[in-house]
Amino acid sequence: MKKMTLAVFCLLVGGAALINYSNGRHEAPLPASQPVSLQPNIYADLEGYQDIVELQNAFIRNAKQVKPTVVSINSLVKMPSANRKFRKGLDNWFSNFKNWLTDSLKKKYLVESLGSGVIYDSRGYILTNYHVIENVDEIMVRLMDQREFSAKVIGVDPLTDLAVLKIFSFSSFPVPAFGTTQSLGVGEWVMAIGNPYGLNGTVTVGVISGTQRSDLGIATFENFLQTDASINPGNSGGPLIDLDGNVIGINTAIAEIGSGVGFAIPMEMATQIADSLINEGTVERGWLGAGIQSLTPELAVSFAVSREEGVLVNEVGTGTPAQRAGLLQGDIIINYDGQTVLDSKSLQKLVAESRVGKSVRLKIIREGIEKTVFVEVGKNLS
Repeated sequence: MKKMTLAVFCLLVGGAALINYSNGRHEAPLPASQPVSLQPNIYADLEGYQDIVELQNAFIRNAKQVKPTVVSINSLVKMPSANRKFRKGLDNWFSNFKNWLTDSLKKKYLVESLGSGVIYDSRGYILTNYHVIENVDEIMVRLMDQREFSAKVIGVDPLTDLAVLKIFSFSSFPVPAFGTTQSLGVGEWVMAIGNPYGLNGTVTVGVISGTQRSDLGIATFENFLQTDASINPGNSGGPLIDLDGNVIGINTAIAEIGSGVGFAIPMEMATQIADSLINEGTVERGWLGAGIQSLTPELAVSFAVSREEGVLVNEVGTGTPAQRAGLLQGDIIINYDGQTVLDSKSLQKLVAESRVGKSVRLKIIREGIEKTVFVEVGKNLS
């Protein structure tokens, strides 16, 4: 019996040793000095690869820098209070008062996303589109960090579709860098940031497809940038950004003719309007008081001029700056304050942007003879 027990014991010990030997042979860890090899990037040495990486890094950097300055603009619609039945009798006065106080203090609102905006000034001024906040009574602004503020309308300018709001905080707000479009070329990369369909902080990328777009029926004064960066409902009022991270426009509209065609207000125009609204509460525009129309080839022949640039004066208002300057019906304005007048739209823009009270030199053609007159720009009260 003892021999049998000893044999079983030896068998168990031997089996355990065999298992340990097997485990050690097949599952031994790799030496610490032997790293696990990774597959190399087969594209790293290709021509242009680093340029693509740098472009991608620019998009990432710009999104990170600008997104905190983009806000969501929402309307607050008051929900109707519950129909409570007030009980009669002195015993129920406290219950009635409590219900009334609860309904007064705990008002419920329905939040509806309207569009986007961008912080224009660290004091809490926000630039957006007029059509975003048109006919809205109570506005709530939500920042990217989810803070919410009640907003006050500082001023609006329907003629350019711009508006300025104000939110208040004891701390300052982040502000993006604002750029210029003077040297902006068709084909340059741009980014749009906004809140389409209520999706906060959405980033889209594209290029500048065109500049100085007008006659679109979007606003009275139009000088739009065209881009194929996706601008969807809810993007209106958000920033258009160049590759250096500068805000160069305010996204405004989508063309009805199809996708891939969006428009933004150049930052130069947006800045001028925003400053006027913040400082004056309104926008002051120049005015001549003359009816004009573009000079067509037929009109050029009729008035015996060899050019198709300029505008024809077809009406001069009584007591207007144009009348005081001596302009007459039939005059052709070819130059305004040193700038060539191409058509009626260009003259309207030049006059509107002129300082009220400024004396401006006009070059005109009257009965085939070029003349110079001076007009003092008036104030447009419309």
